[in-house]
Amino acid sequence: MTQILNFVLRTIFIAHLGDTLNGVNGLYTSILSVLSMAELGIGTALNYSLYRPVARGDIEKVKSYMLLYKKAYRVIGIVVALIGLLISPFLRYLVKQPQGVSVRDLTLYYFIFLFNTVSTYFVAYKYSLVNAEQKNYIQTNILTVTKMITVSLQILVILATGNYYIYLLTAAGVELLQKIFVSRYLDRRYPYLKEKQVEKLSKEETGEIISKTRALVFHKVGDVARLQTDSMIISGFINVTLSGFVDNYNLVLNSIANVVNIIFNSVLSSFGNLFATESREKQYQIFKVYRFAACWIYGFTAIGFSMLLTPLIEIWLGEAKTLAFSVVMCILIDYYLKGDRIVLSNFKTAAGVFEQDKYLALIQGAVNLVISVALVRRIGLVGVYIGTIVSGLIANVTKPVIIYRVILDQPVGGYFRDSAKYMAALAGLFAALSWVKHLVMGTVSVGSFAVMFVIICVAFNGVFFLLFGRTEEFGYLAGIVKRRIRRES
Repeated sequence: MTQILNFVLRTIFIAHLGDTLNGVNGLYTSILSVLSMAELGIGTALNYSLYRPVARGDIEKVKSYMLLYKKAYRVIGIVVALIGLLISPFLRYLVKQPQGVSVRDLTLYYFIFLFNTVSTYFVAYKYSLVNAEQKNYIQTNILTVTKMITVSLQILVILATGNYYIYLLTAAGVELLQKIFVSRYLDRRYPYLKEKQVEKLSKEETGEIISKTRALVFHKVGDVARLQTDSMIISGFINVTLSGFVDNYNLVLNSIANVVNIIFNSVLSSFGNLFATESREKQYQIFKVYRFAACWIYGFTAIGFSMLLTPLIEIWLGEAKTLAFSVVMCILIDYYLKGDRIVLSNFKTAAGVFEQDKYLALIQGAVNLVISVALVRRIGLVGVYIGTIVSGLIANVTKPVIIYRVILDQPVGGYFRDSAKYMAALAGLFAALSWVKHLVMGTVSVGSFAVMFVIICVAFNGVFFLLFGRTEEFGYLAGIVKRRIRRES
């Protein structure tokens, strides 16, 4: 339902407020993501530290960690606010060709975005305890309900007023009420967090957090430089309207990716228990199953998008707002490789392994910025995504080596052989389905789109089942599904 509302909102937004403000909206989201770099991995390090005391029911230790978390996030919120204010005078240089939007309005819009981001830090730390208890659904449900209310009200605001200020303030008001509710709800759920008598963490415990945070700082800085700067480069070097066109594609991609990511991220806390209680052989088995499921699901969605994403944009917004085939393919190659990296990063994070590749993300960020900025001047938009792909591949190659050697104690060759099998299957399916698309979708229409969608679903999943249906990984997944069906029936 949330995804449908997002599409309705985007359609109404573009029709009433225009492509320029659509681009500004996406750009400011990216800028605030860069500002969130101030968190610098403290949350990840503290979440990892909470697994054991929560599992043991050690309330006093939980209180100690949560107090540290609370203090750290208050400082972070203040830092983000100050950095955000310092950036505001330079917005005019980040927004190229903002047709019909004054510098004054650009600045005020930005301050509303900044308020939303800063206020989050004064509540977000409380979710860590819920997630450590493997009750991620609480956070997911709250955020989903908030999003549905926000989007519904914003649709009404645009239709009634056509005013971007009221549009932004509506979201800010709803999210502020949500933060107040979350704070009070979690205080009632964990009343001991309000107790004044809290033991200080030992030097060893504090030192462990500092050590992990220090390593995660490099990961965070590099990830931001690689993942959150594309919109800023497009807006600054080409124009903000094109950034909005890209954001339309990302809305469709993310509507699926967010659902898929929830599935793969939801097991993160379970992995913490896996590493605490199971043998390396069991860990290796679960990793291979986890990776196989990701390759199937991300591969299926990537192939589907390669055939249907641009036709969907054409049906939805018109041919004038579509991107070149080369750009779309670069975006989707990165999408698939990113899915592979989510598996690697989640597994490595749950194992508490941060030190071995702490400089890797910095290298990736630098490579992305250098290649993207150099190529955007020469070949335009596709150059931005070539930089993103090349920088991402560095992690796709190095992270498996770390996981197999440090965590699993296995030869890494098996990982890359599996990668070659999965990618060969995807390449064959892409070639075959491209030929079928040429026959079915000579003219883009809702009918030809629906037919091609059914063909992709049947062909992709049928071929993957034929190729991998007898593997141990597929058998393990099939067993999980069968057990759940029995429980529900």
